[in-house]
Amino acid sequence: MFPRTGRAGFLPLGEMPRLVGELMRLGYECLGPTVENGAIAMRGLATADALPRGLKTEQEKGTYRVTRDPANRYFAWANGPQGIRPHAFASRESLWRVARDTGGALSFEPVTVDAPKQALIGVRACDLAALAIQDTHFLRGGRVDAHYAARRAALFLVAVQCAEPAATCFCASTGDGPTPVTGYDLALAELAEGFVVEAGSEKGQAVFDGLNLPPASDAQLASVRTQGEAAAAAQTRSLPAAALHGALMSRLDHPRWDDVAARCLACTNCTLVCPTCFCHAEVDEVAVDGDTTEHARVWDSCFGEAHGHLHGFNVRPDVRTRYRQWLTHKLDTWHDQFGRSGCVGCGRCIAWCPAGIDLTEEFAALTAGEVAA
Repeated sequence: MFPRTGRAGFLPLGEMPRLVGELMRLGYECLGPTVENGAIAMRGLATADALPRGLKTEQEKGTYRVTRDPANRYFAWANGPQGIRPHAFASRESLWRVARDTGGALSFEPVTVDAPKQALIGVRACDLAALAIQDTHFLRGGRVDAHYAARRAALFLVAVQCAEPAATCFCASTGDGPTPVTGYDLALAELAEGFVVEAGSEKGQAVFDGLNLPPASDAQLASVRTQGEAAAAAQTRSLPAAALHGALMSRLDHPRWDDVAARCLACTNCTLVCPTCFCHAEVDEVAVDGDTTEHARVWDSCFGEAHGHLHGFNVRPDVRTRYRQWLTHKLDTWHDQFGRSGCVGCGRCIAWCPAGIDLTEEFAALTAGEVAA
């Protein structure tokens, strides 16, 4: 459990460029928070001292706004629209290609991934939990996805304790945050005077050792724990702590599905920002001359009409059945596949829903308090 006595070091606030510089020296492309199109995105840092400070976000149902942190901290923002997912599971990529020679013969060749070493600086506990789910899906024994595996192996994850959860966050109730406990290479907790730092992997330990940090004091470790407890207590939304398996599949005819279908735009935003979703479609893109074809994989959504098409009919012909499919799978039948809910409490689906639909409110309405809190 981060932070651990005897394992954690202390990095003064002004020495953050040392950490970024050490990662760059090891050959990592360092990605940190950057404001892009009015939201925080993980983008490349040009220099070791380029990590921005003072970013903060305001999030509510259907609302996301970047503001300024009066304390000028590095990590006062809760999250951006994307977690780690696009850095391991690309939104669009070619899997293989086929070419026709002058004699009309076809030749097929796989497309290999050139995965750069990337260090993501500022990932959150909820996104580490989501990545663990994606790992289970893409790296399961005997069915390893080579493209995902290559990108995943090249990642170095610098996690940060969330001290300022957004109003849409509820990771404390799902058991996935706000303090990172596993899945990171390095974990940081930002205090007024600097960072408590701890390694969580062999490659993280190598970076930690290279920084030659003094040990964190007992007072600093206590401050990190207090900060984490306060961030958890500040979250006002929640899902029940009890297992959600069976909670929704027994309510497939509930009238609330009609109610939410009248509000849902089926725009797919909730699935595109969700850090655990892995639905995709495969398409063939034929060159204009007809001699070559790329077979590509692209992110897809269960809210799309085509996603439910089977031969001769559609298993989810309307918004009601598509929303029901998403919520029942995410919160209920996901347990059959992965032994847990598919929700990590990041709240992105709430902030980025243009209709302001709140997953926690919908679950509460559907179960009417019959699932233990």
